[in-house]
Amino acid sequence: MKTTRFGVSMKDSLLEKFDRLIEKKTYPNRSEAIRDLIRKAIVEDEWESSDETVITAFIMVFDHHKRELSRSLLRKEHSWSGEIMATLHIHLDKDNCLEAKIIRGNIGEVRKFCDNLASMKGVKFARLVPAATGKEFR
Repeated sequence: MKTTRFGVSMKDSLLEKFDRLIEKKTYPNRSEAIRDLIRKAIVEDEWESSDETVITAFIMVFDHHKRELSRSLLRKEHSWSGEIMATLHIHLDKDNCLEAKIIRGNIGEVRKFCDNLASMKGVKFARLVPAATGKEFR
């Protein structure tokens, strides 16, 4: 695979902040940090503009004492037409659980499904994280 070198111009103050970020995230150099930012932008663009099947990680923290919440979450998951490929359930403390789900489906349907789960009473935090299908990196 051919590699192309190119120059980037920016103000010193922005470059200094970028260098601090590179150090904090332990990138080996600026090039790798820039490549990573570009890959993330490509994945997000592909994800937002796609009507194809996508894969995502959905993370939520919820109060497992909230009456009927666990049952309602399971009911919604079982009735959803998309695919939940895997679920990880962790007891954070005596009151809270964290669930991470790997989900495959149409972007609009996945977003609607996750928004529906996130808006349930007793869900304290939720985040939908796009994952690359690898289409753009082949």
